[in-house]
Amino acid sequence: MLKYSGQFSDAFDITLKVIGLEKYYYRGEETVKAVDGIDFEIVRGEFISIIGPSGSGKSTLFNCIGALVKPTSGTLILDEIDLAELDTEEMAWLRCRKIGYIFQTYNIVPVMTALENVSLPMIFGGRNSEDAFNRSIKILKSVGLGDRLDHRVGELSGGQQQRVAIARAFANDPAIILADEPTANLDRKTGEDIIEILKNMNEEKDVTIICATHDKKIISNSDKVIWLRDGKIEKIVGNKS
Repeated sequence: MLKYSGQFSDAFDITLKVIGLEKYYYRGEETVKAVDGIDFEIVRGEFISIIGPSGSGKSTLFNCIGALVKPTSGTLILDEIDLAELDTEEMAWLRCRKIGYIFQTYNIVPVMTALENVSLPMIFGGRNSEDAFNRSIKILKSVGLGDRLDHRVGELSGGQQQRVAIARAFANDPAIILADEPTANLDRKTGEDIIEILKNMNEEKDVTIICATHDKKIISNSDKVIWLRDGKIEKIVGNKS
């Protein structure tokens, strides 16, 4: 694998640029440097893995990128929007329209059908119900759930639930998808199917996908791998020459 140069590109297709990002937490007189001066950029359409031991800062970095928490300092530009400059309402708008989430535990609404789960973020984003349902049907078919549209969570396998979560993440045509250990709760074969779906969606829709993962199959399918340790980037390596 090639070591990443660390130099910023002048290209116009940068989805995410992070400069001097810091997120500190204060516990009495103790300062916890969860993210401690990170710099990197991600080009539109890249498939990225972030890895590192427990406590390395993966979750905090994810929360900063996902506009769930504001950084202590630094610059974090997502699709030409500086997240550090947003207020709470603006961050909520950004999360709805620019960011898709895929969680380890799926986080789909159990009382809703697959179709309703995928439609919900689109309706929140301002689409009318008919448009939302039509688009949801199309996305669910693309992840192999065309015959499960009206099934509720209890009627779906773990792999099928994760497919619903993937479809929901792509609902509003986000600039970036954040996937937190998307195969961790799945058996090997189902996990491989989920990776294939993610790669296909990544290539077909040219959307950036960032996975926090320990799955070697996801890592080997990534364009770049970012290694974190103690809140800092240890190295960035590329799988493509």
